[in-house]
Amino acid sequence: MARPKIRITLVERRGPRGCHRGHRPGDSFDFDTERGNLCPMAMHVAFPYIDILRYGGEIPGEAPGTARFCCPDVDTLNIFKIERVSE
Repeated sequence: MARPKIRITLVERRGPRGCHRGHRPGDSFDFDTERGNLCPMAMHVAFPYIDILRYGGEIPGEAPGTARFCCPDVDTLNIFKIERVSE
Protein backbone atom coordinates (compact mmCIF):
# COMPACT_ATOMS: atom_id res chain seq x y z
CA MET A 1 0.00 0.00 0.00
CA ALA A 2 1.40 3.38 -1.01
CA ARG A 3 1.84 6.09 1.56
CA PRO A 4 -0.46 9.09 1.07
CA LYS A 5 1.03 12.35 -0.10
CA ILE A 6 1.46 15.14 2.44
CA ARG A 7 1.14 18.85 1.62
CA ILE A 8 2.39 21.56 4.00
CA THR A 9 1.04 25.10 3.47
CA LEU A 10 1.85 28.33 5.27
CA VAL A 11 -1.63 29.68 6.03
CA GLU A 12 -0.93 32.68 8.27
CA ARG A 13 1.92 34.81 9.62
CA ARG A 14 1.83 36.71 12.89
CA GLY A 15 4.57 38.66 14.60
CA PRO A 16 6.64 41.78 14.10
CA ARG A 17 9.10 40.45 11.50
CA GLY A 18 9.10 38.53 8.26
CA CYS A 19 10.24 34.93 8.08
CA HIS A 20 14.03 34.62 8.14
CA ARG A 21 13.75 31.85 5.54
CA GLY A 22 11.55 33.97 3.26
CA HIS A 23 8.36 31.92 3.54
CA ARG A 24 5.10 33.77 2.87
CA PRO A 25 1.45 32.84 3.42
CA GLY A 26 0.30 30.70 0.53
CA ASP A 27 3.63 28.90 0.11
CA SER A 28 3.00 25.17 -0.20
CA PHE A 29 5.39 22.22 -0.11
CA ASP A 30 5.07 18.58 -1.12
CA PHE A 31 6.64 16.66 1.76
CA ASP A 32 8.17 13.96 -0.44
CA THR A 33 9.73 16.19 -3.10
CA GLU A 34 10.10 19.68 -1.57
CA ARG A 35 10.71 19.21 2.14
CA GLY A 36 14.25 20.55 1.74
CA ASN A 37 12.74 23.92 0.83
CA LEU A 38 10.92 24.20 4.16
CA CYS A 39 12.64 25.90 7.08
CA PRO A 40 14.41 23.29 9.26
CA MET A 41 12.88 24.75 12.44
CA ALA A 42 9.37 24.35 11.01
CA MET A 43 10.18 20.88 9.66
CA HIS A 44 11.33 19.80 13.12
CA VAL A 45 7.91 20.70 14.55
CA ALA A 46 5.96 19.30 11.58
CA PHE A 47 7.46 15.83 11.47
CA PRO A 48 5.49 14.18 14.32
CA TYR A 49 2.21 15.43 12.81
CA ILE A 50 3.25 14.23 9.35
CA ASP A 51 4.06 10.80 10.74
CA ILE A 52 0.68 10.56 12.48
CA LEU A 53 -1.29 11.61 9.38
CA ARG A 54 0.75 9.58 6.91
CA TYR A 55 0.17 6.33 8.80
CA GLY A 56 -3.58 6.72 9.33
CA GLY A 57 -3.83 8.65 12.58
CA GLU A 58 -5.79 11.81 13.26
CA ILE A 59 -5.10 14.88 15.38
CA PRO A 60 -7.80 15.54 18.03
CA GLY A 61 -9.63 18.81 17.41
CA GLU A 62 -8.51 19.07 13.77
CA ALA A 63 -10.44 18.24 10.61
CA PRO A 64 -9.80 14.66 9.42
CA GLY A 65 -6.53 14.35 7.54
CA THR A 66 -5.19 17.71 8.73
CA ALA A 67 -3.00 19.25 11.41
CA ARG A 68 -1.88 22.78 12.19
CA PHE A 69 1.38 23.81 13.80
CA CYS A 70 3.50 26.91 14.35
CA CYS A 71 7.11 27.63 13.57
CA PRO A 72 9.11 28.02 16.81
CA ASP A 73 10.66 31.35 15.72
CA VAL A 74 9.47 33.83 18.39
CA ASP A 75 9.78 36.85 16.10
CA THR A 76 7.68 35.35 13.31
CA LEU A 77 4.81 33.07 14.18
CA ASN A 78 4.22 31.18 10.93
CA ILE A 79 1.15 28.97 11.10
CA PHE A 80 1.24 25.94 8.82
CA LYS A 81 -1.40 23.42 7.80
CA ILE A 82 -0.54 19.84 6.96
CA GLU A 83 -2.91 17.89 4.75
CA ARG A 84 -3.05 14.23 3.84
CA VAL A 85 -3.70 14.30 0.10
CA SER A 86 -5.73 11.49 -1.40
CA GLU A 87 -5.05 10.84 -5.05
